[in-house]
Amino acid sequence: MSPKQFFYIALMNNIKNYKASKDLLKDRVILVTGAGQGIGRVAALTYARYGATVILHGRNIKKLESLYDEIETKGGAQAAIIPFDYEKVEGKDLEVVAQAINSQLGRLDGILHNAAFISSLTQLENQSLEQWLVTLRVNLAAPIALTRSCLPLLKASPDASVIMTSDTHGHYPAAYWGGYAVAKAGVEALVKIQAQEWEVHKNMRINALIPGPVNTSQRAKTHPGEAKHGLSRPQDLMSTYLYLMGPASQGVSGESVFC
Repeated sequence: MSPKQFFYIALMNNIKNYKASKDLLKDRVILVTGAGQGIGRVAALTYARYGATVILHGRNIKKLESLYDEIETKGGAQAAIIPFDYEKVEGKDLEVVAQAINSQLGRLDGILHNAAFISSLTQLENQSLEQWLVTLRVNLAAPIALTRSCLPLLKASPDASVIMTSDTHGHYPAAYWGGYAVAKAGVEALVKIQAQEWEVHKNMRINALIPGPVNTSQRAKTHPGEAKHGLSRPQDLMSTYLYLMGPASQGVSGESVFC
């Protein structure tokens, strides 16, 4: 067994046996993209429950406001809402987002990149340039740009963690997944590159998280008619999301982690 294989097995055992303390994320500020529904919503609620001040990103303001109210009702720290559309946002807009986080909250300790877009499953020859550009923009280019805009805040944090959401079909590309699989494969390449570039910053880490088959609206879109009883629920995955966002994952960077 290679040292890399041994490290990964040890990491997965640590995650499997991980029990988060109730104040795990106390005083931390965490940005969750795609927080309006599915895994993003559950992750935002979970981070808030463990003490974080959560910044909620999404396109649907009503969904974000509903989540905001739920966090408040459950006794979490007052959340913040930053709505924008990854399909339309420009680099200068993301700089404004980072400035707003700094002015309103004064810090940023983590980002969960959960926002995703997939149009439909079809052969490559049927996927238009416009579909590819949107897919690559939402799933890969915009998250990179947002992280870059927030970099001064992450560097200032004593313990900063960035989680990029990948996909089984990015790790194991398959027919019909086209631009989406390519974008998610790009996410895993990005994580390895960024982790190496951040090696001089001992307070910063970045990892890719692969949720696997989960009962969400996006899964229903790509797998219509699939039986739901065999799928994981978003809440079943949260120990992994807490592990990678919290201090237990210090020293873990550049990994692709399966839930």
